[in-house]
Amino acid sequence: MHSINQLQAIIHQAIAESRYPQSPKELYEPISYLMELGGKRLRPVSVLMACNLFTDDITKAIKPALAIEVFHNFTLMHDDIMDNAPLRRGKPTVQHKWGNNVAILSGDVMLVEAYKLIMQVNPAILPDVLQIFNDTAVGVCEGQQIDMNFEVLNNVSEADYLNMIRLKTAVLLGAALEIGALIGGASNTDAGLLYEFGINLGLAFQLHDDILDVYGDPEKFGKQVGGDITSNKKTFMLIKAKELASDETKRRLTDWVDRSNAPLEKVAAITEIYDQLNVRQLAEQKMLSYSERALDCLERVNVSPIKKDMLSNFANDLLLREH
Repeated sequence: MHSINQLQAIIHQAIAESRYPQSPKELYEPISYLMELGGKRLRPVSVLMACNLFTDDITKAIKPALAIEVFHNFTLMHDDIMDNAPLRRGKPTVQHKWGNNVAILSGDVMLVEAYKLIMQVNPAILPDVLQIFNDTAVGVCEGQQIDMNFEVLNNVSEADYLNMIRLKTAVLLGAALEIGALIGGASNTDAGLLYEFGINLGLAFQLHDDILDVYGDPEKFGKQVGGDITSNKKTFMLIKAKELASDETKRRLTDWVDRSNAPLEKVAAITEIYDQLNVRQLAEQKMLSYSERALDCLERVNVSPIKKDMLSNFANDLLLREH
């Protein structure tokens, strides 16, 4: 079995060795730029980990793993356009550096490149892998649209929110694990269990991210906490606060949500309301429930427990992280 560090090194090397056409430079240079910005490469590493559960030969999973990472970065490129975001991992976004038109077109090419990579799987499993990839690509776009719809909705339910993060965040992690398992020779049953492991882990991951955004240590979190509060994101904690608050507290919460000035005071006031209503604890309980479901799915995968230790540790590391 390879270690996570070894798998990350394989992905980093594969990305560094990726070559795109030289011309037109404005079309391809942004792709290389975005792909080289770094990150933990969790999704492509998940492809390799799942494959490695069933075979020692993970070389056949490298191109499909790159496909997952290229697709993920394609979504980031287009998300940055929609959000008019100036920075991505501390560097100027593609749309900020080259403009919206270039970012749209380069993103389109990234999607095509992702398909070219994913098609380099064994022809025997290509139909199944393409079906997973297609369903996932549609799901991620649906999740992004639902998230944008939330911006103009006053009433978003807990179920609505969990469905949105399932589509926007969790399905790609689930797909990465399922595709990796199929490449490694897993049965459809085991591949399906790894998909469910990824879905539940992805949900727990996003809930943990919501908690860190409010309660994380700014030095460890890598950015100022409270970003979701200042931008009025409909997170699990805001939804639960509105659900549990008395009429008076709900009026106070709504007043702070509607304010666009005094962001520090806004973060402090809404965090205080969260504390009063114990919504952090509720978010942690929900996160833990998804984590337990994920580990239960992993437990049922038909490989030796020792082989599954790396995925179990991977899950724990994601949910104990402070950034």
